Amino acid sequence: MARDKKDPKSFFKPLADLMHDQYIKYVPSYGNSFFFTIGIYLLELFVILAITGMVMLIFGPYWWDTNPVGTLFRSIHLWAAEAFVTLMFVHLFVNFSTSAFKKKKLVWMIGSVLLILVLLEFAFGVGVQGGLLSQWNDKAGADLWNGLGLGFWVNPLNQGAVIGWHVAIIPILLGLLIFLHYSLVRKAGLSKPYRKDIPYKMVKADHGKMYRRMIYILIVVLAFSFIFSSPYLAPLTIAQAANSNPSNIGATLLQEFNYSSGTATYLDTINPYTFSTRTVYFTVPYSDYIAFSNKTNQLSAFYSENSSQQKQDFISAYSYFSSNGSISGAVSSNNPLLSATGELVQMAQSGEYQFVIQNESASGLDETYVLRFLYDSGELSKEASEYGLRTSQFGMLKVGAPPWSIEYWLIPYNILEIETANISWWSDLENGLIGMAAFLVLIFFPFIPGLNKLPDKLKMYKLFWNKYTNPEMRKKGKR
Repeated sequence: MARDKKDPKSFFKPLADLMHDQYIKYVPSYGNSFFFTIGIYLLELFVILAITGMVMLIFGPYWWDTNPVGTLFRSIHLWAAEAFVTLMFVHLFVNFSTSAFKKKKLVWMIGSVLLILVLLEFAFGVGVQGGLLSQWNDKAGADLWNGLGLGFWVNPLNQGAVIGWHVAIIPILLGLLIFLHYSLVRKAGLSKPYRKDIPYKMVKADHGKMYRRMIYILIVVLAFSFIFSSPYLAPLTIAQAANSNPSNIGATLLQEFNYSSGTATYLDTINPYTFSTRTVYFTVPYSDYIAFSNKTNQLSAFYSENSSQQKQDFISAYSYFSSNGSISGAVSSNNPLLSATGELVQMAQSGEYQFVIQNESASGLDETYVLRFLYDSGELSKEASEYGLRTSQFGMLKVGAPPWSIEYWLIPYNILEIETANISWWSDLENGLIGMAAFLVLIFFPFIPGLNKLPDKLKMYKLFWNKYTNPEMRKKGKR
């Protein structure tokens, strides 16, 4: 007895017994094939994602973006996520082809919701990865959520909120639904053929083969992570934009000042950008500039003028920057608005401007003001084009790894956006509604008359119930 207490195996035996109790003990003849054991590999990948995600969260973005070990963890996380989504689609296709939903409608519905949540989790993961790719994906994602009228609740430009969605809200929902999904499957067992011409018998589940496949999947994920490391593209800053194209930043500041910028005129079902662009991008930063520099307040001088003179000063200042006027000439100008704008451009070039507008938000992680300004200036779009991230370049498919690591499931949506780009009345709302309609069809597919018989009519079950996957069908063929 004393020897048993010291045996390490005896310490872990209760845990092993608990896990063993959760096993599916018997399966149909075909149940030990790869395609009918995908669920356990999804659970394995979910654990890998949870572990790598927690490690990355402990050390933070700077570590996972710049440190070699952090980059490796980020790459493992990326390829595990890529494998997870891919296997989910395969799992869905197997159950669709074999019409498993006929007897397990609730299981199908829960699985469909799981797929939607996983795709959202992937999108938010790209958003918090860091760098230019995240900036552009966050902006594109914000347009979609705004178009659907949900921008108030989900704002991808707010990194604090996105991190909350990615590391807490969605994972908790996924964990609960995965548990419910598996519990229902375990209780009823693997789906048995609904057709009488498919022979089978119940056999013991081959857990040894299942574990070997789990090891193979882990090796593949690690191999891809080492060979195809996820690269890091540094984020675009306002200082970079101001130093590369100062006159453009000056013109953008004036558009924010007179409420003619893209953010100020944003109307996409709802307008989540209800803040005053003049206050956020001009008045507050300039007040900080004057307090720090002790220079003459040119903006006060501008406001002391009559409306006619103010209008003339604005036209003159905008024309000056639109004609690529120099910043030094603007600062020394007798036009107070032009001079104030030139001083703000200099502030932007030093990096202080971005710091100020970033800290105007309630959270230091909210990048809404910064990213909207960069987008208004056109510099973010220009930078995205250089790396092929624009919609017309199928940029929304890229996740920062080589071309073969992509969000391939977004291809239909990307094509939809490209094809409707020149339709004046078509917007993100229409695209989003089409996407939502597709997901609703997926969720309620078992209940849609006619459509739910399609897999059987096409005899898709032969893809997974055949002599290669089902020993009983091999035996039948020999008779």
